[in-house]
Amino acid sequence: MKTSTVSLIALAWTCVNIQIAAVYQRDTDHFIQALQQIEDSSVEVSPLSIVRSLRRAAGHDDAFTQSFLGAYSDSETDILKTNHSRDIEAWSLEFLRFFDKAIHNFVTDAREERGVVLTPDGTTVALAPLLQGIEAGLKARSEGLHPQGLHLLTLARTLGLSFLHVYNTTSAERLGPDGCWDNITAPMVFKLLGAPSLATDALINGGMDGAILGVHLSEGAEPHPKLSELLKAYYHFQLGEAGLDKAPRLVSPRRRENYRKLVPPSLLEETVLKFLEDRHPSADLKKAVKEGVQDFVLRYLDCPPMIPRCQWGAKVPKGIPVRLSPPLQFLYIHHTEIPSSPCLTFHQCSRNMRAMQRFHQEERGWQDIGYSFVMGSDGYMYEGRGWGSQGAHTRNHNAYGYGVAFVGNYSASLPTQHSLNLVRHRLAKCGVTARFLQANHTVQGHRQAVAGTTCPGDSLYSEIRTWEHYRVAETPNATAS
Repeated sequence: MKTSTVSLIALAWTCVNIQIAAVYQRDTDHFIQALQQIEDSSVEVSPLSIVRSLRRAAGHDDAFTQSFLGAYSDSETDILKTNHSRDIEAWSLEFLRFFDKAIHNFVTDAREERGVVLTPDGTTVALAPLLQGIEAGLKARSEGLHPQGLHLLTLARTLGLSFLHVYNTTSAERLGPDGCWDNITAPMVFKLLGAPSLATDALINGGMDGAILGVHLSEGAEPHPKLSELLKAYYHFQLGEAGLDKAPRLVSPRRRENYRKLVPPSLLEETVLKFLEDRHPSADLKKAVKEGVQDFVLRYLDCPPMIPRCQWGAKVPKGIPVRLSPPLQFLYIHHTEIPSSPCLTFHQCSRNMRAMQRFHQEERGWQDIGYSFVMGSDGYMYEGRGWGSQGAHTRNHNAYGYGVAFVGNYSASLPTQHSLNLVRHRLAKCGVTARFLQANHTVQGHRQAVAGTTCPGDSLYSEIRTWEHYRVAETPNATAS
């Protein structure tokens, strides 16, 4: 163990005397607290020195990483030497265990993914690619250069290895899956929803965040905030009534739109292919990479970010779900009316989802929450019955289309523009590309299909009448079922 790494970690531990049990909770809040304890120590330490030390502590100082970020140098952190010599080895070993658990990413045989944290917006992020992107950005800033290898370190290498694995073993998954936490208020165990690829959703989220923050840190002349402040601003923000419409650019629910602007699909394909060709030359790799990147673009850039059922705390359906026969013809738009106010946080939206499911199951006597999908104002869509199961949203029309509800009452006002765009453009495009929704599908308001309701509210109904797939009146085609 290098003296400088020991000094940095022992300094943070000795000065603040944190409790190990507290920092083992796997969320961004506890990880940021650990970073802040290092930053608030009595000795000046640069953000670059911190991320370099974390890389070394978590065992990520491999030759590939060193080729872009450089080898860890003891001389860089001589200023961290302290007089806290007593119990340095013992304290640092415990702190090292925390960072190893927090950063070291792998999936167990029981499909538990380690090295990931729950963010306040309800998504899960792998810390290793996030920190590599931040280090690349800080290093480039200190040298006045473009961040070398940033996209390879954060995401392209992970995608390349996963695509290559599928190329060599045709039964393997290429991307994903997502997963769910055992407890969203005190997360400890994150379990995947299916067989893991080498590019899980958490690794992809961390890779996108690492690239976004790394490029941000490499640019501009103004001083950048401390690491803890940067991560708090990115993950622990507060949305106002306007939701993401008035939110800062660098916040986690914007990761997909920010990454799309930063890394066009052509650049990502080129970077992945270059990584693979240098190590595993093959004439067929180009086709495999092209298909893999197309899959990535659909799942993580075209489709809206989705909170799965188990993450918002859904109960199991009462009965056997009826399977749909896609692609379907209709997209029916609703508002929830109750809750009457938009939900602006993951926890608030999750509570609303549980309340709606409870009402639909217990008061209405339905199998499950009625909607196929529910749109919050927090930047996320919430999975109801999903693409595969018939909903209970539009009486006598449930077999022919999907029901999408905006949380809130929109008789006199509109949902946020960001939420409207996710449904109008992202969800529709996702459904068409994935062949759940017909390319010439029809968008209608609930009131058009069911007499006696004003849903989705006068304002929202006026809005959807401007959408390109809106139709005044159309009868479901029986062949669609």
